[in-house]
Amino acid sequence: MATFPPYPTHPTDPVDGALRHPHWWQRKWVRYGALITLLALSGLVILALVREQTGTEGFLVGIGLAVLPVPLLIAAFRWLDRVEPGPWRNTLFAFAWGACAAALIAIVANSFATRWIATATADPAGADTLGATVIAPIVEESSKAAAVLLVFLFRRRDFTGIVDGVVIAGVTATGFAFTENILYLGTAFGTDQLTGDRGIASVTAATFFVRVVMSPFAHPLFTVLTGIGFGIAALSAERQHVRRVLLPLGGLLLAMSMHAFWNGSSTFGPYGFFAVYGAFMVPSFGLLTWLAIWTRQRELRTVREELPAYVFAGWLGPAEPFVLGSMRARQMARDYAGHHLGKPAARAVGQYEAYATKLAFLRRRGLRGRAGADYVARERELLAELWELRHVARPAMEYAARTAAPRPVYGPPVPYGMPLPYGYPTAPYPAYNPYRS
Repeated sequence: MATFPPYPTHPTDPVDGALRHPHWWQRKWVRYGALITLLALSGLVILALVREQTGTEGFLVGIGLAVLPVPLLIAAFRWLDRVEPGPWRNTLFAFAWGACAAALIAIVANSFATRWIATATADPAGADTLGATVIAPIVEESSKAAAVLLVFLFRRRDFTGIVDGVVIAGVTATGFAFTENILYLGTAFGTDQLTGDRGIASVTAATFFVRVVMSPFAHPLFTVLTGIGFGIAALSAERQHVRRVLLPLGGLLLAMSMHAFWNGSSTFGPYGFFAVYGAFMVPSFGLLTWLAIWTRQRELRTVREELPAYVFAGWLGPAEPFVLGSMRARQMARDYAGHHLGKPAARAVGQYEAYATKLAFLRRRGLRGRAGADYVARERELLAELWELRHVARPAMEYAARTAAPRPVYGPPVPYGMPLPYGYPTAPYPAYNPYRS
């Protein structure tokens, strides 16, 4: 095994302009401060507007009920993103954008457009229908898509494929649905206060059942189509400008169409909502869930297929592609490091796994001619990070390989802590090693 980096990890010549001081508006703390201020102001305004419509008591009831599906949805999207986990700051930004900025844009634009149509046509009922089936899908999906676009443009290293698009879009839509549910549930509670309805026959219970129990995935399902469009665009080469523009627009149009179809289901008769839900929404949700899980499995296969090249070059241990290509083995490695060396070691192993996964995806894009101009610099950067963490990660990787690998048929299992006999297979992934003769 190599005991030093196979080649220099940093260029020897300084990059032009590397020593120049950025302008004040280019400094990271200025941009972060402006973004946090924008989201905080949007949150305060949207909460004030919702409270004005629902009343204080209805507002509190709405928050208490609307928050219930949020942890489950966030956990589902983070689970999907475990192969190449994105930073938490992207998840927090996406949720905050959906709950604050996108919700504020939607409530202001929808109200203005509906009132304008009602005034122009002198038909308030028709204006409400048009607003729900046409205006709302366009405004809401566009405002949610803005978060995906911002991450795609300014966090490009964290946005490498379909799963990243699905996660960012889904979390943004979860935040949007949270704020919207506060409004609907709080308004329903206010109606029950006026009519005296209680229990399961109340408007609040019916609204909770429809929005939180039956269709908590509705908004994420719509916006995920936009995320898929951005994800496919991220897999395209940088020179394919038309493809990188049309795919996100196509996903956005599909999201708007599905949203409009769902909002218009109530106009299809007394059972239109249930017909659309059973015949369209549930199958669509199942199909997109299958696509996301299939894409995750394909990512693991990419890890197993691309990392052996770095084993041959001496950067990785012989068993690491197998461990890094299995979520079970990855968890074993983190648990082993955490048990023997503490939580910092477990975090270091998790970082090692994330860097190695990014390296595999980068190599795959490079082989397909889709890597950017910084391919070599990015590869060296990732290899340097792996090399710094190797002393903590490699013992955990070797343990996970011994534990998770299929047992050999010619001998009994070797107890933990005992030396391996001669000929014991320590590299349990021969099918994925392109350098094997």
